[in-house]
Amino acid sequence: MRELLLIRHGQASFSADDYDQLSAVGAQQSRLLGEWLAACGPTPDQVAMGPRMRHRDTATHCLHAAGVGHTPTVLDGLDEVDHLELLARLRPDLAAPGALRAAMKQSDHPHRAFQHLFVQALERWTSGAHDDEYRKSWPRFRADVRQALEQLADSGAATLWAFTSGGPIAVIAAELLQTPPAHAFALSWPLVNTGVTRLRLGSGRPTLLTYNAWPHLERTRDANLVTLR
Repeated sequence: MRELLLIRHGQASFSADDYDQLSAVGAQQSRLLGEWLAACGPTPDQVAMGPRMRHRDTATHCLHAAGVGHTPTVLDGLDEVDHLELLARLRPDLAAPGALRAAMKQSDHPHRAFQHLFVQALERWTSGAHDDEYRKSWPRFRADVRQALEQLADSGAATLWAFTSGGPIAVIAAELLQTPPAHAFALSWPLVNTGVTRLRLGSGRPTLLTYNAWPHLERTRDANLVTLR
């Protein structure tokens, strides 16, 4: 049985100037995943990743801990949505450098405030009413994710690991579950950092076997390692 593991990146740095870097927790999550995969899963024949720093660093920590020496192939279709652009299209006042971070600091619950804004921004993006305003429209994003999945499925590798983000994982799951495209991102909200989604690959359509599993974190019995953002 050919398998593809879709791995969400480790925790990024929500409160830092540069979100696209792993926090200390994110690096630890990635190493724990690598140790667990080395003990419980087959060695990958091929490794892929998205183009973001958090994808690369998650892959680096995980592969090193797993003792895997493959150099990951970068696939643009494994990239995440540009949340800064989406938020700026919804709220032009957040377009200036540092504006989003400053706005979140004014809230007593920054994560909750960000989630509320992000849901609104996604709804605007996926509505189809403003496609020409974005560098990458929602239909184009979904098409790029599907292309990346096809590239991986057509590779012929028996076991693949792909380091990516919640957006592409949700789009792939929605496609396989035949979820209406407008509801795809609802599948991304519970995705845990370094959670693993497993697909079976064959001659036909990929099959979703497990979604958003994190046994490598559960076995530590440390609830602080289970993060969503």
